[in-house]
Amino acid sequence: MKRAFVTSITLLLVASGSLVVGQNTRFSDPDTVIKNEFWGNLYANGGSSFFCNAPFTSKGFLLTDGYVYPLADIRSALDCGTSRQCEQDNRYRQIASDLHNMVPVKTRTEMQRRNVRYENLGETIKTDDCGIRESAGFFEPPAAVKGDVARTVAYMVDTYGLPWLGATPVFQGWSAMDPPDDTELTRHRRVAEIQGNGNPFVTQPDRIKRL
Repeated sequence: MKRAFVTSITLLLVASGSLVVGQNTRFSDPDTVIKNEFWGNLYANGGSSFFCNAPFTSKGFLLTDGYVYPLADIRSALDCGTSRQCEQDNRYRQIASDLHNMVPVKTRTEMQRRNVRYENLGETIKTDDCGIRESAGFFEPPAAVKGDVARTVAYMVDTYGLPWLGATPVFQGWSAMDPPDDTELTRHRRVAEIQGNGNPFVTQPDRIKRL
């Protein structure tokens, strides 16, 4: 009876696409993952840039692989040294290979996000053509992806023990105001299939309230 119950739960998880096994344990070579899995698999047929929602059919020089939780902040949290030194750190390589944190981003936008913290900046700060607000080292994403950002940051914090990149209530508020939509859920299922684990904050959005 117990075995049948466990089997049923396992099948349910697989069928739901959650596949939550804690963290990325399948990939640990960031460069290979970016080339083969991110661009070569997840976005092989194109898609839309994350913050600007600009459609693309293939990667061009105006588009790059971005990270919702920036790699520079991961290196700082792990205290593994320079970029080159961290590339020799197995923990860093595993975290930097996590597809849940990777998104296609306009190169210009990715450069603007260096060394910033996520925050609500208010309407006194004008938005750019993508709906982004920036001021004095703070970055407010467009409303359409605020929840996506919040749930990704929560995943990185909870899964890998990284620090928040802003005030926790800000991310909790963003997740509540922008719940998972079909685009986010579809991407999540694809990443879970490729990588072998899911982001529980996408499948269980209320979980962010407990962090």
